[in-house]
Amino acid sequence: MSRVKGLSFGGPARGWIVAGAISVMMVFVGCDGGNNNPGNQGGGGGNQFNPDINYGSLTDTRDGKTYRTVVIGSQTWMAENLNYNASGSACYNNVPDSCAKYGRLYGWLVVMDWASSSTLSPSGVRGVCPEGWHVPSDNEWETLVKYVDPNASGDYDNNAGTKLKSTTGWSSGGNGTDNYGFSALPGGGRWNDGNFYDAGNYGHWWSATESAASIARLLGMRYDDVYADRYSSDETNLFSARCLRD
Repeated sequence: MSRVKGLSFGGPARGWIVAGAISVMMVFVGCDGGNNNPGNQGGGGGNQFNPDINYGSLTDTRDGKTYRTVVIGSQTWMAENLNYNASGSACYNNVPDSCAKYGRLYGWLVVMDWASSSTLSPSGVRGVCPEGWHVPSDNEWETLVKYVDPNASGDYDNNAGTKLKSTTGWSSGGNGTDNYGFSALPGGGRWNDGNFYDAGNYGHWWSATESAASIARLLGMRYDDVYADRYSSDETNLFSARCLRD
């Protein structure tokens, strides 16, 4: 059963489609490099990270930006949003400082670098990600969710959002506990009307999986509840990207 309140993400007329339900929770334990303070040039303000997590690091050889990484179960994730300046991507409100804080916003085809949809684990789609990393499929997000919350159900019955959200940066007291170092920030999005919405309130991250023609799945979190939810959206909307190590 779908949570209709999910339609309020970005307002009811901005291209959201509730497409089934999975609970998404991310656990970040351990590291892949042992560096707890890499130069933060990716999509994170620097203050959102959990000081108790031993992060690894990744340097994108395309532009020299460095990102923190974190191990969650059998997966290694970027611990901040991608900030690679791909053609067609944007900073929130077209302000460069927003890219430094939230990373860049991408349409689904840009994230995928025009590759086909994938449900595989791993997805096999490098897309816009650095070499050795890929765009996570919907199934890979689900793997993450169920690792964090073994009791997560198909009805969004989870508290994953609280555990994934940063302890700072969310509006109206909506910060999380960031138990595992994912440090999710609410980067908002740009809808296909050309306007930007909801930075500080909502975060959305693309998957490599389509749910219908021109509609793709993504992970969503919001300031006013504890969930991490799967939704679908028009592929022309621009949202955040996280990459997963091959």
